Amino acid sequence: MAAERKRRGTAARRRREQRLRGGVIAGGVSVVLLVAFWSEVWPYLVGGLVLGGVASGGLWLWRTDRFIRGGDQQWRHDEAVRAGQRTLAEVDAMTGTEFEDFVVDLCQRDGCTDVRRVGGSHDNGADVLGVLPDGRSMVIQCKRYTPKSKIPSREVRDLLGARVHFKADVAIFVATTYFSGPAEKFATENDILAVHRDHLGLWNNGASLLSLGAVNGLGQGDWRHRKRWKETYE
Repeated sequence: MAAERKRRGTAARRRREQRLRGGVIAGGVSVVLLVAFWSEVWPYLVGGLVLGGVASGGLWLWRTDRFIRGGDQQWRHDEAVRAGQRTLAEVDAMTGTEFEDFVVDLCQRDGCTDVRRVGGSHDNGADVLGVLPDGRSMVIQCKRYTPKSKIPSREVRDLLGARVHFKADVAIFVATTYFSGPAEKFATENDILAVHRDHLGLWNNGASLLSLGAVNGLGQGDWRHRKRWKETYE
């Protein structure tokens, strides 16, 4: 048994020695060929080194640019949140038109495009129109009511009609108060995003408009909403 292990160890050493000798010979031959044909080879070697350096530098610049752009976008977003942030007390003191402009600003902050206020006496149930960051068109109804008021279901039904009228993909109801139980149920059953007072506070504090869909119709200031809020945003 010991003899067999010794024989195997000797064979392994011989193989390693053979590989080492082969490597030394190959290296020596490469050096000789390089010296012999240096005048023909050196332009290719220099070119390869230059191309390698350019590629490495380009990759480093690309990664640096991505890093800087990512940080700049986050900084701009944070600055936009701080610049447009209002307390809910300030929002409550706004006029209806000022509140609509406030919603327009929040939409633009989140990357929505072609956002415009269309509210008026003949608005056909819409106050704001625009396009979400994912390309879907949206129609928004804005209601600046006192916090103790409730949004009735008939006003949410009007928004459903506005979605059909404007051929919008998404309907959003933004309110400074809460929805009645039937209104909230109607909104969720008809795929309407009901942004009540709690959601408006989240949106104003930096949450994106699209992220509010995760807590749509899951309670308004009650334990269901608080539980879902923690699961989504904490």
